[in-house]
Amino acid sequence: MSHLVIDPVTRIEGHLRVEAEVEGGAVANAWSSSTMFRGIELILKGRDPRDAWAFTQRICGVCTTVHAIASIRAVEKAIGAVPPTNARLLRNLIMASQMVHDHVVHFYHLHALDWVDVVSALKADPAATSQLAQSISDWPLSSSRYFAAVKDRLQGFVDRGQLGPFANAYWGHSAYRLPPEANLMAVAHYLEALDWQREFIKIHAVLGGKNPHLQSFLVGGMATPVDPDRQASINLGSVAALRQLVAQARDFVNKVYIPDLMAVASFYKDWAGYGAGVGNYLVYGEYPEGDEPNASLFLPSGVIWGRDLSRVASFDPTKINEFITHSWYQYSGGDSEGRHPFDGETQPHYTGPEPPYERLNTDGKYSWLKSPRYEGKPMEVGPLSRMLVAYARGHQRVQELVNGTLNQLGVGPAALFSTLGRVAARGIETVVLAEKLDGWLDELADNMGRGELAIHDNSKWDPSTWPKDATGAGFHEAPRGALGHWVHIKDGVIANYQCVVPSTWNAGPRDASGQRGPYEEALVGNPVADPAQPLELLRTLHSFDPCLACGVHVVDARRRTLAEVKVS
Repeated sequence: MSHLVIDPVTRIEGHLRVEAEVEGGAVANAWSSSTMFRGIELILKGRDPRDAWAFTQRICGVCTTVHAIASIRAVEKAIGAVPPTNARLLRNLIMASQMVHDHVVHFYHLHALDWVDVVSALKADPAATSQLAQSISDWPLSSSRYFAAVKDRLQGFVDRGQLGPFANAYWGHSAYRLPPEANLMAVAHYLEALDWQREFIKIHAVLGGKNPHLQSFLVGGMATPVDPDRQASINLGSVAALRQLVAQARDFVNKVYIPDLMAVASFYKDWAGYGAGVGNYLVYGEYPEGDEPNASLFLPSGVIWGRDLSRVASFDPTKINEFITHSWYQYSGGDSEGRHPFDGETQPHYTGPEPPYERLNTDGKYSWLKSPRYEGKPMEVGPLSRMLVAYARGHQRVQELVNGTLNQLGVGPAALFSTLGRVAARGIETVVLAEKLDGWLDELADNMGRGELAIHDNSKWDPSTWPKDATGAGFHEAPRGALGHWVHIKDGVIANYQCVVPSTWNAGPRDASGQRGPYEEALVGNPVADPAQPLELLRTLHSFDPCLACGVHVVDARRRTLAEVKVS
């Protein structure tokens, strides 16, 4: 048995360390460790809850809207603020465009290189690559001349020794299967996606002033004015510009992303048998279709147990607890108990080992992530969970796309519960949301046409209208999964604040009962052709799209000052 360490796991946000025991060419055991500490909860204590969203949004620079909306919703729930219809529509547009953008970026820039051998692309015949591309899509950039230019560009990177994102990888690994022409096509689309994402995310600049970290959120609504007769507002010209960006996104998703996904997946069908994980799936639900507190959600909430799609249980937020048995924290009542986020504590307690170290102390504490559990069980969150719950609850478009994907690949429903299933689910969700964006734009334009221009509920803005003691929870389906913020407001300021983020659910360590977290469980059974080049482990890890920055921020174990910032 060999002991394998990947530190850091790259092409993610934040710092993740994974250790695994490999026996007989497969993973026999695994441990997931986040090596950074998050202190946002401590920073927020004593602050005005109306400002919390601006702080929490800085938790991550990738999903730049997700913590803002979860924070806003938590505070609104606590004080009783209800945003008007236009605010709901603006938020849905911002969040869904974030999802579409994030999923495309993940596929090409964070995950594709686990399946695509860039060096092999240098052996490709541009004419054959053109023929392949035109056989799967009518995307206009598919001529042999175009692919020859991409090949020359790639060769130029190699000749200059400036490989950039293509450096330090496992090129030539025996687990790569795509022919050179498919690799060249994927490299070309990798580069195109860089240009596409820069254009598409202008939606955030229009609706939020900038990206990352939009400026237009407000407790009670939005700060983005809506008025067809004002140039400095979201007007009908703005809506037309947004429609053009959405149309371009749909084209890229339908003619580049999805054909590429299906083409790559067809060479790796056996990965439908790896990475199944814990088999329990949790979804908070997202995109309210009405303004009332219990409005239906475009993507429904629910819980699936044991991969059983015949029954979806209702989500109950009171059943969430966080354990710290193997986490570098301490609870005042003892480390073996689970705490609901309303009663959560953020007390860092680093117990070693002192860096640099060869191995984690996996018998003790080994991660800065806590271990969230639902009814005491580990839960997977993310696109796969969302698509499974939507499919099982009868979401028509999701069912059409899931069934079509399975038929096209020639695999059965069991393939969903896998590394490959996560990749496919992310693509399906992208299609569903890219199609939905126009509907929310239609509603916004109709409201403007009727003179309904309200964007904010001012009735709860004054803290004197708030309860003296209030709690609220805000839920959001971020690209990586179920995100929750819990706030306790006392005498107008934050008394306690807790975030339970998607990568905490997925990447957390074992709990008090010794149950593995989803990453840890999903790695067990993964093949490993060469422990010195664990490409196969990266495939499963990246299928979750890890974002450890959301889970943790940085601390020095020796309590040294790392930097000082002075404002004059």
